[in-house]
Amino acid sequence: MILVAGARGMLGRDLMEVFGAGACGVGRADMEITDPAAVSKVLTELRPAVVINAIAYTDVDGCERERERAFAVNGDGVRTLAVATREIGAKLVQVSSDYVFDGSKGAPWQEDDPVRPLSVYGQSKLAGEENARLNPDHLIVRTQWLYGLHGKNFVETMLRLGRERDEVAVVHDQVGSPTWTVDLCRAVRALIEKDLRGTYHAAGSGSCSWCDFSRAIFREAGLGTRVRPITTEELGRPAPRPRYSVLDCSKLMRDTGFVPEGWEEALKQYLKERKESWRGENDPGAATPSWKKTRATR
Repeated sequence: MILVAGARGMLGRDLMEVFGAGACGVGRADMEITDPAAVSKVLTELRPAVVINAIAYTDVDGCERERERAFAVNGDGVRTLAVATREIGAKLVQVSSDYVFDGSKGAPWQEDDPVRPLSVYGQSKLAGEENARLNPDHLIVRTQWLYGLHGKNFVETMLRLGRERDEVAVVHDQVGSPTWTVDLCRAVRALIEKDLRGTYHAAGSGSCSWCDFSRAIFREAGLGTRVRPITTEELGRPAPRPRYSVLDCSKLMRDTGFVPEGWEEALKQYLKERKESWRGENDPGAATPSWKKTRATR
């Protein structure tokens, strides 16, 4: 059995869909990741073969303001999971981030490239990676620029702003790979099915700037909103961001045969799924999208 920790979040809910009846999910009310006794109790009771940690404090600027909370959830919480999974003989799958890199390479980042996070968020995620390795049977999956149906994300923000404004200002000097949560979940499933260990990168294929991504969102959504390019300095966010954080996913493809969807095609699929999901909520007879499977929650 696969246990999804954080099953009610944006990534967790899609993990439950992709793994289907073979998965069990727990939320914060079931298992507080910062409470070792609670984690041990749940894992000892359920005895999963694999635990996927989809719990994270992902507000990058919020982490800059709340360093202690960031490390408690993204770092120490992973230590707790690593120790507990090791004790019951389970694999720990830890979802990590491109923010462990400083963005200075100018080429796609490989798994063994030197890490040097610029922000508290990146530092806390790196701490989580280091703690995950306390369980020899670990799998660290770095991803980036996530968006999905079940949580706040860049695509939803742009769609909202596109309906409200004629023009939006978006940074053009940060480059990465937009990644649909469903595509990430499929990559995680492929890695687990191959019983792989160590560190892997899993992100959408291809790359773009946030500015390019915004234009694609508006174009695919049929919105005429203009995008005005600005610099990171003009945006003035509290936390520093890596300027080029594209992840090289060739190791994932070589070891599993899984090929991530191109980011533009994935965006089209997401917007289609978003429309079908909206129809489904308003029309009980609407068809369920083909990729979805039965959910199982605790």
